[in-house]
Amino acid sequence: MSRPERKTAIVTGAGRGIGKAVAQALAGDGMNVVLADIEPEWARAVATGLEVVGVDSLVCETDVSRREEVERLIAATLERFGGLDVLVNNAGIIAPAPVLEMTEEQWDRVVAVDLKSVFLCSQAAGRHMVERRSGAIINIASIAAERGMHGRANYCAAKAGVVSLTRVLALEWAPFGVRVNAVGPGYVNTELQQWAVQQGIVDLASRTASTPLGRLAEPAEVAGVVSFLASDRASYLTGQTIFVDGGWLASSPG
Repeated sequence: MSRPERKTAIVTGAGRGIGKAVAQALAGDGMNVVLADIEPEWARAVATGLEVVGVDSLVCETDVSRREEVERLIAATLERFGGLDVLVNNAGIIAPAPVLEMTEEQWDRVVAVDLKSVFLCSQAAGRHMVERRSGAIINIASIAAERGMHGRANYCAAKAGVVSLTRVLALEWAPFGVRVNAVGPGYVNTELQQWAVQQGIVDLASRTASTPLGRLAEPAEVAGVVSFLASDRASYLTGQTIFVDGGWLASSPG
């Protein structure tokens, strides 16, 4: 199958939040976008918005922690668009609990979705990209990869693993022209964040006070960095994690 002029990107967890903003940003860059989400109705709503502005998209209901579903996602992408240029591993969940109370199921599910999926999706997409000797993979990490957080042992461990895996993939695939980087968001004004504030689960004042820029990030600000890393402007960047955190990691906890 001949390759189209437009590049094609897969975004996992594309139905809302950062994933939705990333899908919109890459579509704005002129890419075909494959919207992968375990909740297909969310992804279809995003696809409808993209279609209004003339973007060709594909919705794939996918549990990215399952190899057979990931392989089906890659196959559907190649069948529809003839190639794959960009993969954004964004899908993620949380299941907070103190370590002494955390169940094995909570640990396994978070590690499966937040880390194992990055391995599975990158491996499946990487086979195609390495063969073509071209491609860009962007993994969504977190400030949790760099700092301990109460009740987040599974999440912190998974996100630290994403940063480490990013480096390994970058080293192994650099000879084939495939770049692999990560973006580590701080606190972002997503739908989930807004719900948590409304429910009293999150203290918005303390989160903004702990961030030197004094506010949460907007999803589009994270997506802008992903867009850059997916583009030829980042052609000499690989193996890096860029933290989009408003200075959070640079500040002293005290």
